[in-house]
Amino acid sequence: MSTDRPAGDVVDRRAHELDTIAAVLPLERRDELAELLTDQDVDTLRHLVNEGMAENTLRALTSDLAYLQAWSLAATGRSLSWPAPEALLLKFVAHHLWDPVKRETEPDHGMPAAVEINLRGQGFLKVTGPHAPDTVRRRLASWSTLSKWRGLSGAFSSPASGLQFG
Repeated sequence: MSTDRPAGDVVDRRAHELDTIAAVLPLERRDELAELLTDQDVDTLRHLVNEGMAENTLRALTSDLAYLQAWSLAATGRSLSWPAPEALLLKFVAHHLWDPVKRETEPDHGMPAAVEINLRGQGFLKVTGPHAPDTVRRRLASWSTLSKWRGLSGAFSSPASGLQFG
């Protein structure tokens, strides 16, 4: 007899755990966050609340984490990697910072259409065209910060990638 809980039970449990920190999280996205975030993600967020992190900072980190998780699932079929490998960081940058002129002649340049449709359908992708560099930088910095709080390091400062986040 299996001891695994059905996926719905896991999502319901995560939603309940998110309720315990709901004072600082966007309540209207609770169910969506419960589906996207892992148990480790929720534990990290609860730890941050208990440490007294500013509400606005925690909301921004949660929003970035949800976006990163949704993007990773759409782009790779897997949850976000911890720690972040350099190739995944570069894929994120390539999907978000691309040349719109080049895309006119090369439709595969930038974020793949299937990933874009997926993110847009979930309400995560609102912009058309490449993201603002500051937005990409902030999301990568959030990923780096959350990695550090998990006691991990990624390739966020890799000289080979030219990335300097976190």
